[in-house]
Amino acid sequence: MQIYTKQAVQAYLIRSFVSERKRSRMEINMKIIMLGAPGAGKGTQAKMIADKYGIPHISTGDIFRANIKNGTELGMEAKKYMDKGQLVPDELTVKILLDRVAKEDCAEGYVLDGFPRTIPQAEVLDKALSELGDAIDYAIDVDVPDANIVKRMSGRRACLSCGATYHIEHIPPKKEGICDNCGQELVLRDDDKPETVQNRLKVYHEQTQPLIDFYTKKGVLKTVDGTVDMKDVFAAIVAILE
Repeated sequence: MQIYTKQAVQAYLIRSFVSERKRSRMEINMKIIMLGAPGAGKGTQAKMIADKYGIPHISTGDIFRANIKNGTELGMEAKKYMDKGQLVPDELTVKILLDRVAKEDCAEGYVLDGFPRTIPQAEVLDKALSELGDAIDYAIDVDVPDANIVKRMSGRRACLSCGATYHIEHIPPKKEGICDNCGQELVLRDDDKPETVQNRLKVYHEQTQPLIDFYTKKGVLKTVDGTVDMKDVFAAIVAILE
């Protein structure tokens, strides 16, 4: 009769746990949309989700650029609008998006960052996925009050020389107003000025906030507190997904 030592049993239990976690991870099929106001941190969380679960982080900007660079038919069609300074029609954007999520690396899911931004876009995407027998699994809203976002973004500082970024509270430079890397003066970019941020938030509430109701009715909306530490926000998202 084989006798197992305490150490051998512990080792077996650890191997079993790791194996089960790997199987669970492979069985997870998640199609996620990230929602939240500008500066809420949804892009950062999208990247963290993508890294943890091995699924692509997809932004419309990235797939537009990739299609144009590769000279695809869809990319060239989108370029016609972009060259004229016009918005790419929702139907075309969704076509390009569906082409991207049909790739092999999206078989177990993906994270959409920056789309949809409006109800018409959400409706076009929903219809297109439905026709494929598919649907969004989670719409995760990173909730941060406007006042917090204005304070968060107005505290950003950038070096126009080397591209380094700082925050006067969270990631301050060693010398106030001076870049650690190249010694050049740091600036508050126009996009981060309080009045600009407030205008962007106004547009968000008018156009994108209604998506909260849209995905609530679909039964897939999940909300996390975006005012806490970034790691705690991510832990809350993981708890939802698992």
